Parts: sequence; C-alpha cells; structure tokens
Amino acid sequence: MMHQDCKLKYILFDLDDTLYPRSSGLMNTVSNRIRQFIMDTLALDAEQAAALQKRYYQLYGTTLRGLQTEYGIDPEAYLAYVHDIPLDEYLHPDPDLDRLLSGITLTKVVVTNGSAEHARRVLAHLGIAHHFETILDIRSFNYYCKPDLRAYQRILELLHAEPQECILVDDSPRNLIPAKRLGMTTVLMDGEAQEGVDYAVASLADLRQVLMPLGCFQLP
Repeated sequence: MMHQDCKLKYILFDLDDTLYPRSSGLMNTVSNRIRQFIMDTLALDAEQAAALQKRYYQLYGTTLRGLQTEYGIDPEAYLAYVHDIPLDEYLHPDPDLDRLLSGITLTKVVVTNGSAEHARRVLAHLGIAHHFETILDIRSFNYYCKPDLRAYQRILELLHAEPQECILVDDSPRNLIPAKRLGMTTVLMDGEAQEGVDYAVASLADLRQVLMPLGCFQLP
C-alpha cells in the first residue's frame, strides 16, 4: 500500500545497465551485435560500422532510429537480431533486487529503447518479472526513443499519468534531462549528481535511501 505522504504513483525503470549492473557485459554484446547488423545490412567494414553506430546514437538517440530514418531499415529485423543473445551467460536471479522491489510501494514500469521481448527475458532471468505489470518499449513510443521528448510524452499518455507522479531511474544522464524538464523526479544509476538529476545512486540498493524520505518505500 502506498504511504499517504507519497505524491508519486509510478517508478519508471530503464532496463539495460539499470536493472542489472553494467559489469555484466550484456550491453557490450548488444553493442557488438548492433555493429555486426550494420556491417551485414549496409556492407560496411567494422570501422565504418562503428562510426555510423556512434553517430546515430548521438544524433537520433538509438542506432535503430538512425537506420530507420536514413535507410528505412525494418525495425523488427533489427530488434530480433541485436537481442538474440543467451542471457544466462550474463544474468542470474537477484534476490536482493527482488526484495528491494517488494518494498517499493509505487507501480513499477519498465521503459526501454529495446523491445518488450528482450525486457521480458531480462526480467525473467533476474527473477523479478512479477514486479512489473507494464513494459513500455520502443514500439510503445512509436519508434521514438529516450531522450526524444516524444517518448516521454507517450509514456505519460499510456500511463494516464502526470509528470509529477513519476520517478525515472536511468543510467544515462541524457535520458534524465528531458524527464526532469517535464517535471518528473529523476534518479541516475551508477553516476554522479549533475544537471537534470535529482538523485544519484551507486547501485539500486541505494534507492531505498531515496524513496523512504519520499514515503514510497516500506521495510519488509
């Protein structure tokens, strides 16, 4: 049950490198598969593909958005390829995270620039899928993506929420800045406090120190 002093309703979690540690190496493998997809699809060498991948990420927010915009790439083929990874080599059940999520009294939502299928697999491997009723993926955003403002507006529309009712947890500062401007509370994972960030935490375990004063966390 939500604490009566809590003004928030939703906690929005980025997926990759947020709900599991960057040290898992999973996103490095995803990045390598993105590069390979570019090489295979556009007949580029590794150096050219890496440069294009970096440019699209900086310009469009995701490589996929750049490939769609400039080459009309089928997003489903891209998503299926880059997420075709044996997750059990990278992720394992996380009982500490399970307990933490049990204490959060807000509705928990995954908001990811990846696919819902990838998100479900990740949540299942971490043993935390039962905490999340809603997954909003890049399809939900009409293939816009964080940090594009249209992605955040779509999140609010789908949740029937006001920005002030949401707290966003993400490992990327650039994804938090638009959310902060809209009026969301923002938490940076594994980073330092900076513009656009209300709170910075070293790990998800530190979230309880953020949420307890807000009245949104109950000890078991």
